[in-house]
Amino acid sequence: MNRRDLLRATTALGLTTVAGRVWAAPKADARLLVVFLRGAYDAANVVIPTGSAFYYQARPNLALARPDPGNPNAALALDADWGLHPALRDTILPLYARGQAAFVPFAGTDDLTRSHFETQDTIELGQTVGATRDYNSGFMARLAAELTRVRPIAFTEQMPLIFRGGETVPNVAINGVAKPGLDARQARLIAAMYSDTKLAGAVAEGFRVRDAVYTTISDHAGQADRGAVSPKGFELSARRIGRLMRETFNLGFVDVGGWDTHVNQGAGTGYLADRLGELGRGLAGFVEEIGPGWSETVVVVLSEFGRTFRENGNRGTDHGHGSVYWVLGGGIRGGRIVGPQVRADAAHLFQNRDYPVLTNYRALLGGLLQRLYGLDQASLHRVFSGAEPADLGLI
Repeated sequence: MNRRDLLRATTALGLTTVAGRVWAAPKADARLLVVFLRGAYDAANVVIPTGSAFYYQARPNLALARPDPGNPNAALALDADWGLHPALRDTILPLYARGQAAFVPFAGTDDLTRSHFETQDTIELGQTVGATRDYNSGFMARLAAELTRVRPIAFTEQMPLIFRGGETVPNVAINGVAKPGLDARQARLIAAMYSDTKLAGAVAEGFRVRDAVYTTISDHAGQADRGAVSPKGFELSARRIGRLMRETFNLGFVDVGGWDTHVNQGAGTGYLADRLGELGRGLAGFVEEIGPGWSETVVVVLSEFGRTFRENGNRGTDHGHGSVYWVLGGGIRGGRIVGPQVRADAAHLFQNRDYPVLTNYRALLGGLLQRLYGLDQASLHRVFSGAEPADLGLI
């Protein structure tokens, strides 16, 4: 049996290789997707402290009205103190009502640079702030190394820091995927060039993943064209991601840009509202595509930092500190605002400008991963060295 026949037979048995390592089929009961909102979204205008008089003083132009059934642009009540942006009325609010969405205010990092790039790197690497950084060791790569029966993928144009290090992880720009640049004959020639080298497995796997992803996305696009309104942006991307994670992958990462709102941010309507509408519809589409597997799926939505609590002179907000993270999933204990909290007032602002960080992102993610995968302390500390997990009772 030659190598090509062996690979074909192995695939028929439901096994594939990544850089020479044999993996079994993915665990259907452990899907995780991390959604990174690059640009630092204004958490205080998404999960809104409607019980805070100071919020309305600090944002004379940007504040959303307190919950009011007669006002379509008012916040949607989550509890007595918090509301949700109305752009998420038909998408995220129903998940919250079913106990499948939770929000963690005052969450973030101990990185104080307020630099997009620095803090994005901090989160993706998941390493101790202030220590020497290893840019070839992202925390999701370390997580993948601790798990068996895992099939990771990055839905990004370039390999993100979060998946660098360890085994080779496929990445694909899921939005607007074009037909592969190499045809089948060219792919076979390239594979033959590496057939007697250590890279043979990685090359074969790369072409296999490329073809599988393109076929899945093309099939889905064809279905969507049958008289349906064509989705766009993240809405379309998230449905594609949902289909791929339902059928093939179970550990994913995707980033969504456009959240740096220094000017004309808007309140109940406007720029931020439009972005939130797209995000919410995308996540709702992901849930639909996952189908019954939603009960064993967890989605974490985060951003590098929050934004200033007070609006600026351009009817926008500037780089801040604490944020609000989202945890979604069919099997979580949601329908709650979770984690340590303080009053959203001037006395509790960090450096008199931002939300404080009361729940560190490494502790939050560590607690989720521990419960989701049953990681022991040694495994968990290899993923997040020196961080103690925070169990918020979500799983």
